[in-house]
Formats: sequence, structure tokens, C-alpha cells
Amino acid sequence: MNRFAFLVFALIVMPTFSTQAMEKPAFHTQGTPTGKPTGPLKPGEYWWSPHLSPSGPVIILVSLPQQIMNVYRNGILIARSTISSGSKNHPTPAGVFTILEKNRSHYSKTYDNAPMPNMQRLTWCGVAFHSGHLPGYAASHGCIRLPYDFSNFLFSITQKGGTVVVADGKLPVPYYATDPGLMLSSKDVALVPKALGKNDYEWNPEASMKGPITILISGPDHTLFVYRNGIRIGRAAVRFNGFGKLGEGVFTLLDGTSGEASPWAPNRAGHRWMAMTTNNSGRRINIEALHKRVRFNPDFAVKLHDALAPGTVLIITDQAAERKGNGEMTFGR
Repeated sequence: MNRFAFLVFALIVMPTFSTQAMEKPAFHTQGTPTGKPTGPLKPGEYWWSPHLSPSGPVIILVSLPQQIMNVYRNGILIARSTISSGSKNHPTPAGVFTILEKNRSHYSKTYDNAPMPNMQRLTWCGVAFHSGHLPGYAASHGCIRLPYDFSNFLFSITQKGGTVVVADGKLPVPYYATDPGLMLSSKDVALVPKALGKNDYEWNPEASMKGPITILISGPDHTLFVYRNGIRIGRAAVRFNGFGKLGEGVFTLLDGTSGEASPWAPNRAGHRWMAMTTNNSGRRINIEALHKRVRFNPDFAVKLHDALAPGTVLIITDQAAERKGNGEMTFGR
């Protein structure tokens, strides 16, 4: 399975979780609070001010080079912490993830039943947030270690389906619908079934009535896909204005409206999208450019608009998808 297919899989599959409490192991870093919202942090230090934005979707951005985590709620920075990510021999993958599982009291099935308090799973292959030792550099087997105190706080405000961006570049502050999103690898592929006719769409929300939504727009396939709680509930043929590739981007939906009419759904208010950025190179697209270039069936647009909720993730990619001979969806290898 290649990188992008792996990340999309992580975005759309979400099981149940446990909330049983767990004591801090002696070798885990307790954590030291600091009053500085910006600037360098020493190993084990963190900043926690959730009152700055009491409600709204939580977005987590991790910088692997900086060994720093930034936490945003409804677009406002509310927390920062030092981390320890995967070592050179066990690197933490960069990309866009969803919190798949949460467990206050978790033990590793791979590494001698090692305690992992406040575990929040990002992949099924050994990548998660949890409390651990923070030596000041990347030293884990792929997980993202946090100070124990901070891991407790973070666990209390996140939920399954929350968006996590792990970047291999430094993290600038996200901007509202004006900055390009996270770049995707040129080797990435997506999941695509048989092609639709022009202006056609499918909409089956009854296939999954509850859960976080992920939207994927593939430029080469001229298709928009909608997943809810791991199940595809819709797709639509997409038309593009102008020439050239669509671009790459990752956005998340915030509370409230833009104050303008929706560019896609007739008689609906526009949404507020937050772009998640990295220093990766390549062609990136901002949300305004996306609105101008992308068109799809307005009836489908209204149905989709009314189903969206804060925390919805929108992925734009110029990567084509792979297909089986029978047209069924498949992950690329």
C-alpha cells in the first residue's frame, strides 16, 4: 500500500475506544507548563490555554523537524508541546491522519506490553499519540510521545475523527481559506470506482448515518468522493474551469459561516475552511481558487452542504486512482 492510500485509509476507518484511567509510568516525562504561547520549548515543556477558544473542532499539527505539536480549536492556537517522534530506523510518517481510537489505559502488543497512557491511534501499524519519555530528540518506534500532563489534557479535548497533520517541514500558523494545504506525494494514489457521466452523482447517506465526513477530490479522475465513518456515502462527477492541474491541498471545516453565499450550493451560506500548511514544494491550491475551478451538480452540492459539520476534512489531489479490471476500488501498491 503506498503512502496516500495508507493515509486515506487512516482517515476513513474509525472504531470504538475505551476510557479506563491509567497511572503515569515512572520513566515517562511528567511535563513542565510554561507561560509562553510561542518561542522555543525545552524537552518536556508545554503550553496549555484551552480557554482561548472554548469550543469548536480541534486540529493537531505536528512538526517532525521541530519536534513540536501545535493544537488549534476553531482555528485558534490553544496549546503547544514538545514531542519525541520516531527515530531514524523507525520514522513517524508524514501526512494527514484521523484519530482512529482512544484509550486512557493502553499497553503495546508489539513492545513487551509497554504502557502507553492516553493513547490516541493514528494508524493500525503502530503510530499513535501517548505519554512517554522525551529526551529532546526523535527516539520512539514511530509513535509521537508527549509529556504525561499534556497527554492527559489533549485526550480530554479530542474525539475520534479529529484531524491530525504530521509535517516533515516547519509549521506556520494556519490561515483561513487563503493559504495552500498540505502537499501530497507524487507517488500517491486514491480509491476510485467506475467513472460517472457528466453531471452525474450518487448520494446514499443511509449507508452511514453518523460520524465524521471526509471529502476527496481527484483531479485526473474528475470525481468527488464523500466518506462518512469509513463508508462511501456519495460521489459526483467534477468539471474544472481553466487549464492545468488542479493542485494539492488539505482543509478542515470550522464553525460558523463565511458571511457570503456558497459558491457551490444554491441558496446556502458559505463555509469557513482552514488550510493546513507545510514547507513542502509543489503546486498548491487555496480554497478560493478551488471554488473558482471546481464545478459539480448543484443538487448534489446542496445535499453535501447540508450533511457537513465542523471537523469535516477536504483533500484535493492531482494524483490519479488505480482500478481493478471490474471497476472496484482498490488501494495502490
